Amino acid sequence: MFFRSRKPGVNVATVRSGRKRLRRLLGLPLVATAATPMYGGQAVIEGVMMRSPSFWSVAVRKPNGELAEVSRPVDSLMKRHLLFRLPVIRGVMALGESLAIGFRALAISTEYAAEGGEEEESIEIGRWAITLMFVFAIVFALGLFKVGPAAVTRLAFPNLSNNVFVLVEGALRVTVLIAYMALVSLLPDIRRLWAYHGAEHKVINAFEANAELTPEKVKPYSVIHPRCGTAFLLWVMVIAILVYWVIGLIFGHLSMLWLIVSRIVMLFPIAGLAYELIRFAGKHRSNWILKVLLAPGLWLQRLTTREPALDQIEVSLAAFKRVYELETARAAEPQTAAMARAIDVVA
Repeated sequence: MFFRSRKPGVNVATVRSGRKRLRRLLGLPLVATAATPMYGGQAVIEGVMMRSPSFWSVAVRKPNGELAEVSRPVDSLMKRHLLFRLPVIRGVMALGESLAIGFRALAISTEYAAEGGEEEESIEIGRWAITLMFVFAIVFALGLFKVGPAAVTRLAFPNLSNNVFVLVEGALRVTVLIAYMALVSLLPDIRRLWAYHGAEHKVINAFEANAELTPEKVKPYSVIHPRCGTAFLLWVMVIAILVYWVIGLIFGHLSMLWLIVSRIVMLFPIAGLAYELIRFAGKHRSNWILKVLLAPGLWLQRLTTREPALDQIEVSLAAFKRVYELETARAAEPQTAAMARAIDVVA
């Protein structure tokens, strides 16, 4: 899930008008702008991970009832290289960084929730373990939501025209996504995970409304947020229909091999486009057209969020407050203010 606070940024320097126009055209922040930080989150086992452009923190409720917390800095490539901040590319980069951080946070939360480990260093998993988890998750998602629907549609209806094929494939893909979410929601552990997801959304909604960040004050806020990752997944599938339709017009009837290759290769630009749409919609929430476009994603969040208890909101607040404190302290450093860059966060 990815969010942006509404607190105003502060310009600390100017650039030449030509360069300024170019950066505006590219949708990039000015180099010398103290940009408004973005905050994102993710539910983990008995806890919540929150992140900002420069830090992430995970808070977990241990079996003995105590709160465990681990925070780490984020060394984002988007801060160092202009290329990775270009539209569409920045979405792919933000998604990749979010997945990598999410796996680390999930591993930490699993150890704390299961064993109540006391030492932070004992719960850190190795780079190879994270890589294997990442690869397995990507392969599983590609097989279930990308390659699977395309292959099944081709095998079941080999003679469909391009127009009809992409519609049937897209409908099957969305059906699989909704069915998967509905089925896993039947598991008690997943329902509890969805409650932490709801707690994460409540905290972000309360923060963006400048509310007092206490469990009681946060409780009334919505578990739904327009920039949730669930909405992002849905838009990936909707945009995929348009992209694959264009591919079919250009290349005609694809063999099974090239059909599968196209679904894998085009995942990255499709994800980048979906990210730009969600990012734009998040900045223009009052637009009624965007409200209509975002509505299906908001409805789908009903499957991936639950109303949290106060103790779950407390965990989410602990993760958010820690990462907010770290980001605020970093932004106050003179050398940081002079080199601030707006980084989009996906979590």
